[in-house]
Amino acid sequence: MRHPLLAFPFRPFFLSCAWAAALLVPLWVLMVSGNIALSPGLPALHWHQHEMLAGMLYSAIAGFVLTAVCAWTGSPPLRGTWLLALWLLWLLPRVALLLGLAPALSLVLDLVFLPVVAAIVTARVLPARQWRQLPLVALLLLLWGTDLGFHLSAEVRWLHATVLATALLILLVGGRITPAFSRNWLQRQGREAAGIAEFPGLERVTAISCLTLFVLHVVTMLWPAAVSPLAIAAVAAAAGLASLWRLATWRGWLVREEPLLWILHAGLLWVSVGLLLRGAAALGWVSDTVWLHALGSGAIGTMILGVMARVALGHTGRPLRPPAGMLTAFWLVLAAGLLRILTALNTLDWQLGVTLSSLAWSAAFGLFLWRYTRILCTPRVDGKPG
Repeated sequence: MRHPLLAFPFRPFFLSCAWAAALLVPLWVLMVSGNIALSPGLPALHWHQHEMLAGMLYSAIAGFVLTAVCAWTGSPPLRGTWLLALWLLWLLPRVALLLGLAPALSLVLDLVFLPVVAAIVTARVLPARQWRQLPLVALLLLLWGTDLGFHLSAEVRWLHATVLATALLILLVGGRITPAFSRNWLQRQGREAAGIAEFPGLERVTAISCLTLFVLHVVTMLWPAAVSPLAIAAVAAAAGLASLWRLATWRGWLVREEPLLWILHAGLLWVSVGLLLRGAAALGWVSDTVWLHALGSGAIGTMILGVMARVALGHTGRPLRPPAGMLTAFWLVLAAGLLRILTALNTLDWQLGVTLSSLAWSAAFGLFLWRYTRILCTPRVDGKPG
């Protein structure tokens, strides 16, 4: 009999994402503090930055996208042996890079994962004529391109480009699920939901400005003198303000009583903050570390935890009520992002700030593991497949 863990993509990948999130940050802190002797296949800082993306982020993306595409197209999920093979394709380069084993092979395997995920999604989207999902496939390939650029050049700014591409991905996916989920919840509560508005023009401005910021970032790597810092600051400000305006039209305060919803609004707020800080960094007002951690520790961490907490309940037939302890986890992941920003701004001592933020971060995802491991490893409670 097939194990429930291999019944649907969100199960192994969400579990792996939470383990990666909980372990990677303290492991890196132990490395740089000299308390653990490891020789990863990349320089320690580059390994940390890369694995927070390829290790944590990409597993979350795979779990969400490969699960959502089944709902979009009515197609059966990847499961069983094929799902196990894909999971191993994600896991093997993680272990090899950590231990410094077979560096060339580990980098090749690392670069295979996202194209395979994109191919699986495409193979379901095209026959169903779900053209609306093709931008998501394009973003998966964009993420792959930035990873390729990093491996070919060892230029860490390619990883910074990955963070910007992920911000665009969050804006795209968050723009679909957050207002819809909020509206549905308000209607179930018998409350007025018409105030949650969506404006196609504002959606386009937000997406185009964020994509333009990504392009300008890449251009400055290839031709440093081609783009002025003022242009980057202006585009980053436009993207940040447009996304903030868009978020305000969804009236997140109306769903403040529902943690599984307000955490999504909070994650999108982090995106706006991160984009505005990217503009500030272009003008030299703050360091790049500030906007990177606003988008990384803040936006990416918050959205991953919020989406996993909700999807895992809904797709296992459970009521959309966060298990005990998850409200604490949400506040901890927000605190981790804030502490890391204060540290990057030199408001907190580096050692103290990094230690506190890593503890809060690991505790947040540790709480997820505590409450969701059984959920992810056992059959649906309603007896349905998946």
